[in-house]
Amino acid sequence: MGSAPIVQAPAFQGDLVRLRTPERADSANFVRWFSDPELLHWLHLSEGPQITEGAWLKNYEEVREDPGVIVWVIETLDGWPIGHLGLNHIDPVHFRATLFISISEKDRWGQGYGTDAIRLVLRDAFERQNLRRVDLITDADNARGIRCYEKCGFVREGLLRGHRLRYGKPLDMVQMGVMREDFRRGA
Repeated sequence: MGSAPIVQAPAFQGDLVRLRTPERADSANFVRWFSDPELLHWLHLSEGPQITEGAWLKNYEEVREDPGVIVWVIETLDGWPIGHLGLNHIDPVHFRATLFISISEKDRWGQGYGTDAIRLVLRDAFERQNLRRVDLITDADNARGIRCYEKCGFVREGLLRGHRLRYGKPLDMVQMGVMREDFRRGA
């Protein structure tokens, strides 16, 4: 197999981060990130198995062929990979998508990297892709994430009671969304 990228997404640079398309060579970082129990706690993966390199590479190949998913690696401006984000469930008929993000290097949490990355992706979603809405769901107790999403223009739209399990116990999640017109106004 070659080293072809996942869905060819444009690279972006913000004030704190650079976004680029993942490559097969990123597998070691993804396996390390998805083997960290503290990170899995927040990624809705506390109930799932830890990822192996083989599983990541299989997912990489599947996502690369899926036009409904775009993934970027988040790097610091000096080129250090610190996480990933993307859009999935991209719906060109209804002009909407769902955002996912992980700042996977815990020493980079709370420093604005996620906010910068999300704003870059939202600008692409609303301008280049012409989407009208981007949504997400997050754990109701993810105060740091919710603050970040609100800074980027997301508003709380509802509570999903007992939506997922965390360590075998039901956990509420918050549905959030941002509309193109709100983002353009700088909501």
